[in-house]
Amino acid sequence: MLVELEYGRGRLAVHLPEGCVPTVIRKPPMAVLSSPARAIEEALARPIEALPLADMARGKRTACILICDITRPVPNHLFLGPMIRTLIDAGVPTDGITVLVATGLHRPNVGAELVELVGDPWVLDTVAVENHDARDDDAHVDLGRTATRGTPVKLDRRFVEAELRIATGLVEPHFMAGYSGGRKVIAPGVAHADTIRTFHNARFMEDPAATQCNLEGNPLHEEQLEIVRMLGPVLALNTVIDEQRNLCHVSFGEIVASHLAAVDFVRDACSVAVPRRFSTVVTSSAGYPLDQTYYQTVKGMVTPIDILAPHADLIIASDCSEGFGSEEFRAAQGRLVERGVDGFLASILDKPLADVDEWQTEMQLKPMRRARIRLYTTGLPAADHRITGVDVIDSIEDAVRESIARSGDPAVAVIPEGPYLVPYYAG
Repeated sequence: MLVELEYGRGRLAVHLPEGCVPTVIRKPPMAVLSSPARAIEEALARPIEALPLADMARGKRTACILICDITRPVPNHLFLGPMIRTLIDAGVPTDGITVLVATGLHRPNVGAELVELVGDPWVLDTVAVENHDARDDDAHVDLGRTATRGTPVKLDRRFVEAELRIATGLVEPHFMAGYSGGRKVIAPGVAHADTIRTFHNARFMEDPAATQCNLEGNPLHEEQLEIVRMLGPVLALNTVIDEQRNLCHVSFGEIVASHLAAVDFVRDACSVAVPRRFSTVVTSSAGYPLDQTYYQTVKGMVTPIDILAPHADLIIASDCSEGFGSEEFRAAQGRLVERGVDGFLASILDKPLADVDEWQTEMQLKPMRRARIRLYTTGLPAADHRITGVDVIDSIEDAVRESIARSGDPAVAVIPEGPYLVPYYAG
């Protein structure tokens, strides 16, 4: 049987061996919006728990619009132009409008990459498009600490001081915060490193509620909501796309309410019940832009955890066209290889501030406890294979064949879209 996995800017063909019994796990079909332009226009005119954008913008001199960085396939080209034209028509001067790339602690997006990210030359020619820098102390406003968990709240000055604040993004499963989009585009999106490193420490990350498709009791989600309350009024535009990256849903309005509307829409589509667990699972890192680095690949390892049988083989394909990730992540992975799963976890449990990007290594521990992880990649240099902490393979087909022979179970689960879909055991 031939299956195709999302891989880089295309798909990777995998010929499953004879005798295997495949279960291909996909989202149920979502209706595609027949006119994305009309849907966006209606969302801006009839928002959730807010006045229309044109009314909100009237009399304002400054506005800041947050967009996700290049690691998220957000359809910015569909909504940025209409949103900015609405602001201008309402009287906001063009030199008072900033589009701010919510990079968190990721690298900035510049040059051709920024052009691709924004997707609309008119936007780039008309307003300022800038990158957030989490390490620039002077670029942030200190709002104090959250009352619940004491997280220091420092946010990008350009967003805090704007008269009109708008976050935009994509709502999909997120392996720590439940779902992406909404409040997450603010923190960690435009938060200072101290803020990000606090609510990515082991106190948060080891909480069993800090998991995909869960908001109830999720400490990251709760902290993000508290940060939004400290900041004050924010609007948000949230999108949902299907496997072919078509727009299926758009909601706009007050940030919490509009985000929950998108979560309600996508919840049943991205969580798929599976009647058994598998000794062999084949998945992806969702293709471009998510699978550009090994850092992001970890997300694809975490999402199938619930359908892994004990001692399963988790086989994941990721292009890694940009290589490994940050130097900080590289250092964390080096510590994992040196100390092992238990030693690495013990070394981070009491840290009030997580080292930058070591939280991704911490998340990798979770599937490592359940399965043997096998990585297929054509982009990762051979010198970096060792510090992945997993087995790097040359053939998915051979890995599937070996896994079946090892377990004696011919059943194979295949998840072409990787972390954009969360299978769960419903036996």
